[in-house]
Amino acid sequence: MTVAYTRISTDKQDQINQEHLIFQYCQKNKIQIDEFIKVEMSTRKSEEKRRIDELKEKLKNGDTLIVSELSRLGRKMIEVLNLVKWFGDQGVEVIFVNQPELSLVNGAMRDFMIAAYGYFAETEREFISMRTKAGLEAARAKGKKLGRPKGAKGKENLLDPYREQIIKLLDMGLSIKAIQNFLNGSEEEGKHIKYTTLKYYIDNHIKESIV
Repeated sequence: MTVAYTRISTDKQDQINQEHLIFQYCQKNKIQIDEFIKVEMSTRKSEEKRRIDELKEKLKNGDTLIVSELSRLGRKMIEVLNLVKWFGDQGVEVIFVNQPELSLVNGAMRDFMIAAYGYFAETEREFISMRTKAGLEAARAKGKKLGRPKGAKGKENLLDPYREQIIKLLDMGLSIKAIQNFLNGSEEEGKHIKYTTLKYYIDNHIKESIV
């Protein structure tokens, strides 16, 4: 049995991208997908809500789980490492489409590579969060109101200083919701940039210039 698993926060485009990667891989390697499990939920939710428990119940010795990348299974490195190890102990093969090298090694070497990927992913998230938070604090200190001023079409947008950061986050595959959380520092502090404002900026100031 082969099960494909995708997880997104809110961005439908990310869902399409994950599905495309998995279908492309399966077509190239002549693999038939028996079931597709799609989850629209943050990695902060429990394994039950992310349907990880369902995967554990479904997959048996000799089965295969296909995901687009490591981060789809969990946000924390230790969580993903334990999960992949658990599947391995059950005889379930886990394929990461964007990290094919993980399928070429086993045991301690695979654990090490997963830990390395997880570490760099967590470090990158923290680094981005610190930089964007510092930038926003500087903007607030100068009395700037974040967001698009009413009737300011054609003028400099106050999100422009974070343009390159937003592009980088988009290239990393983050959803607009995830980028919003990064730009706002932390959820506990409350949101200052609205989702609609950020989406408008991406659609009209970033995507149009890239096309």
